[in-house]
Amino acid sequence: MTSILHIIGSPRGHESNSRTLATTYINAKLEKEPSITIDTLDLWHENLPEFSGDQASAKMTFFGVGEMNNSLKTVWDEIVEIVSRFTSADEIVISVPMWNGSIPYKLKHYIDIITQPGLLFGFDPEAGYSGLLENKKATVFYTSGVFSPGANEKYGTNFHSTYLAWWFDMIGINKVKAVRFQPSLLTGTPEEDFNNALVRAGAV
Repeated sequence: MTSILHIIGSPRGHESNSRTLATTYINAKLEKEPSITIDTLDLWHENLPEFSGDQASAKMTFFGVGEMNNSLKTVWDEIVEIVSRFTSADEIVISVPMWNGSIPYKLKHYIDIITQPGLLFGFDPEAGYSGLLENKKATVFYTSGVFSPGANEKYGTNFHSTYLAWWFDMIGINKVKAVRFQPSLLTGTPEEDFNNALVRAGAV
């Protein structure tokens, strides 16, 4: 049975364009394969732990810094539980608006929690980083008000899709599809452009 984890990166609820596009995609998948299971992770309503000193110390033990004592193991076990929700999905769907040229801080927070050695990536001093995830894919829905690919730099720089592309590669997900609705504001035909994006979302 195929499973999808939908990670919602926008706080705008059902007014979010990226969320609407992702939902259109998921509904189209369900029509073709009703047995698919959907796990929705709304980062704006999820009680995620801070990645603070103890979590960072637990992480560094995998690089030979310090020891994994009982206190650090407790916080590490919490991270492992959060990661397992991510790794148990066959497909990752992310709806993500552009914020200040990059991704919303809630999504970055989540990525910082789950991107851990021995869980999502391995490291070798000679070979560098290697992704540990296999046979998974991702579909990402990118929106932005002003930025669009190829636009003049005065409309912004893309640390949005480029960052996520780098991250997927780092953790071993190399089957990644993207659907864009960019821009949503600097367009003379916003409704038509959004409807076209909906069609693309349903056809992915």
